[in-house]
Amino acid sequence: MEFSSRARQKHARLAGDRREQYPHSLQFYLEPPMESISLVEFESFAIDRLKLLKVVENLGVSYVRSSDTYKTKLEAELRKLKFPYRALAEDDYEARRKDHISHFILRLAYCQSEDLRRWFLQQEMDLFRYRFNELTESLMQKFLEHVNLSYEAIGEDLKNELAYELSVSTPGFSLSKVKEQMFYKVGLADAVDLFRARKVFIKDGFAYVPFKEIDVIVLNNYRTKLSKALALTARSLPSIQSDERLQPLLNHLSHSYVGPDYSIQKNTGKISLEQIDALSVKSFPLCMRQLHRALRDSHHLRHGGRMQYGLFLKGIGLTLEQALEFWKKEFIRGKVDADKFDKGYAYSIRHSYGKEGKRTDYTPYSCMKIIMSNPPSQGDYHGCPFRHSDPELLKQKLQSYKIPPSGISQVLELVKGMHYQLACQKYFELTHDVDDIGFSLNHPNQYFTESQKLLSGGREVKKESSNLGNIQQKNNSQESINSSSTPTSSNAKADTELEGLEAYFTED
Repeated sequence: MEFSSRARQKHARLAGDRREQYPHSLQFYLEPPMESISLVEFESFAIDRLKLLKVVENLGVSYVRSSDTYKTKLEAELRKLKFPYRALAEDDYEARRKDHISHFILRLAYCQSEDLRRWFLQQEMDLFRYRFNELTESLMQKFLEHVNLSYEAIGEDLKNELAYELSVSTPGFSLSKVKEQMFYKVGLADAVDLFRARKVFIKDGFAYVPFKEIDVIVLNNYRTKLSKALALTARSLPSIQSDERLQPLLNHLSHSYVGPDYSIQKNTGKISLEQIDALSVKSFPLCMRQLHRALRDSHHLRHGGRMQYGLFLKGIGLTLEQALEFWKKEFIRGKVDADKFDKGYAYSIRHSYGKEGKRTDYTPYSCMKIIMSNPPSQGDYHGCPFRHSDPELLKQKLQSYKIPPSGISQVLELVKGMHYQLACQKYFELTHDVDDIGFSLNHPNQYFTESQKLLSGGREVKKESSNLGNIQQKNNSQESINSSSTPTSSNAKADTELEGLEAYFTED
């Protein structure tokens, strides 16, 4: 493509403006984007960042963050989703722009509750930590100058004078290593975490921080800024909620699922009603196994349970006729006679199959929807057992299903860290006797499908001696909201381009 002299000058000027707009691919996101974008691009950017943050969370509880496996997998995801993966690399304007805009979109979506803010903050912190630590020392210094964190490096004379104090106060530093390492003089208020951990030398209200620990200072600064920004954004929500275009998108972003919707099943009609009891033990996720057991015991489920379980059964292949027969047989064993069922319950079943009312063909609930909406009340059995059950009751339930004590401990630790989908994924591994299922769990019907593949020999899985060492148990895991809050891009099918907003943001 050829340009005239004037066009070339304009092109060069625009390129220069772009470089000035994003001089570094790593940033604190202090200034919101001012350009106009289409709703399609708005959606696309937001979904890709959701996928990225979900992967960040999954990797954070599966691997040590400094491990090569963690870094390799996260870089691969950054490449795949076209986000900046080599901080301060040149010629990645589009990636930097996407990174900037998508952060602010999710900030709008995830400022709406304390749980959402906590989850978003933790994942953004982990993402920033990885990207910052990938910088060379010279590039770190440039970035610190860019964000006005130019801490004073102490001179050689002072370092020699304090060499002994620095070596005994800084873990892992011998006198010779002190002389090789650059130290920064940082105000104590900025180095509180290092001071508490006894990792730095303190003198006259200043901490002497080795360069390798400067990331702690930077991360604390970033956390403070982002936490305040989320609180301020939450205050501006009323003005955003008046925008009829944006508010539905933002609401769905914080509850969204982008995997297969399981509304069309290849095995429709191939599962018989007689198989359901056995399948509930072998291939149902815990939430559906709980609902099935409650239905068999009490011969009734309230509306929330009927919707959650009914759509799941629809997703695994029950036809409308089978569904009507299944629910009717069970209900008339209780306090509902056949006539009352036909008049009061059959309509809602036909409605969920798109045969009544607006003819909407409802799709099965995703993990995200189950966890984040319509929590169960007394006498209800719907919801996510890992999210909504008392930990002691959950422990008893797992014991009744013959889950080994070590496995129960792993599940409860994930629940404690609010990683509810990962807890369900661990439940899958324990009940199927595998150590690496090779996918990230986001949907009850995905659980069923993958279970059937595994039991029929259609999926290969890794079996190792132990998976305990992979799970990183750290205190900061408690700052994460349920791991399912967002979709993971490990689902290859979820990466398909979506056409238009209505096709994506539909009720799941």
